[in-house]
Amino acid sequence: MLRLLIAVALLLPMSALARDWQVDAAKSSLTFKGSYQGEAFDGKFKKFDATIAYDAADLAKSKFDVSVELASTDTGSSERDDTLKTPDFFDTDKFPNAHFVTESFAKTTDGGVEAKGTLTIRDQTKPVTLKVKFAGNGPSTGSGQATLDVDGTLQRADFGLGNGNDWADIGADVSVHSHLVLSAK
Repeated sequence: MLRLLIAVALLLPMSALARDWQVDAAKSSLTFKGSYQGEAFDGKFKKFDATIAYDAADLAKSKFDVSVELASTDTGSSERDDTLKTPDFFDTDKFPNAHFVTESFAKTTDGGVEAKGTLTIRDQTKPVTLKVKFAGNGPSTGSGQATLDVDGTLQRADFGLGNGNDWADIGADVSVHSHLVLSAK
């Protein structure tokens, strides 16, 4: 009987899962950098939610799922923030959230990690590649504390943000950075 139980156990699929992480929202940030008339400006989103499963030793099991409340944008200028909420940009009344979800992770030649996924802003879904840096004690030491930094550059026109002639003074590239403070679930 014991042999039968062992045989059955060996036949069951054994899929390891990446470790689930909880984001400490008070210590984490999601920021961006843009430019208007050649002048750089910084911004952040005050409200976002991220579901993180990550295992640096087995990237195939890792996954990010991030939702951003676009109306929570803060660039330090109420006029700019209000403009970003209009139909020319985020159109937050119609499209309140942006959504990023990973499709795959891969090691890069320089030893880093890239996350490939899709980002939806407004009604536009586009492929995005982000650089990932996971650091901390994490699963290998059992302490369950880590940080996750994610960086990338988006083309605002890909998402229909400020495409009209009135917005020609806005830079095409928008750099994004996320710094997440994590604890194991």
